[in-house]
Amino acid sequence: LLQNRQFTKMADILACSENDMKLMLNAKVHLGTKNCDPNMNRYMFARKKDGVHIINLGKTWEKLMLAARIIVAIENPMDVVAVSARVYGQRAVFKYAQATGCNYIGGRYTPGTFTNQMQKRFLEPRLLIVADPLADHQPVKEAAYGNIPVIAFCDADAPLRYVDVAIPCNNKNRKSVALMWWLLAREVLRMRGDLPRDQPWNVVPDLFMYREADEVDREAKAKAAQQTEESKEQQPTEETGDAFEEQETQPTQQATAQSTGIEMQTGFDQPPTAVTTF
Repeated sequence: LLQNRQFTKMADILACSENDMKLMLNAKVHLGTKNCDPNMNRYMFARKKDGVHIINLGKTWEKLMLAARIIVAIENPMDVVAVSARVYGQRAVFKYAQATGCNYIGGRYTPGTFTNQMQKRFLEPRLLIVADPLADHQPVKEAAYGNIPVIAFCDADAPLRYVDVAIPCNNKNRKSVALMWWLLAREVLRMRGDLPRDQPWNVVPDLFMYREADEVDREAKAKAAQQTEESKEQQPTEETGDAFEEQETQPTQQATAQSTGIEMQTGFDQPPTAVTTF
């Protein structure tokens, strides 16, 4: 009975919260592709009228917890390598490595990194995490040569060959990719004890999201235009303030001049002075 209670308590702790489920639904993690691999049928919940498969988010969360437990079991974080060849996953892989302390390979994967010891960047990891088995087929194949376990974020059409732990999710949407890597990083930190479960993580999922250069330029231009408008609005107020100060200082100067017996010359209104002749 005690073992059953401990198991149920642990299951309640690792259960998916309502906020996490809302985040996954908003990021469209549950939307798969029209084609479905036969090995991925077990993770599908239903199929829409247009042919798009719907992923079971309950199984997605279970596989995410399993992957986090496997990652935490490795003592040295540098023995874990995260790989993403797709553009949407490169920033997410970098931020995940920054948060958990593992190695990462973003962009093009050099063949032979896990098998050719003559390479300068030769790596011999104990665990491999890939963003897409289709795009990252080369590191997955080399990991099989070296008996390296593989964790992969798999869509409905992803092949599961050489994949040990498949996390079913939408790996083609940038919001979905960023959210899944963020959830995995947060769970790894929680299981390590670096992040309490009763406190939210101060890192937002937006930092894991890929941003295009045009979008960054548009935001920078909008920010610069807003700053110029604010500066223009502040200039008239400064001028009126200076004029008000001049009006205040002028009567005080006249009062001081009259008290000392010196007449102030105030432009053309000054009366003509009498000329005395001797």
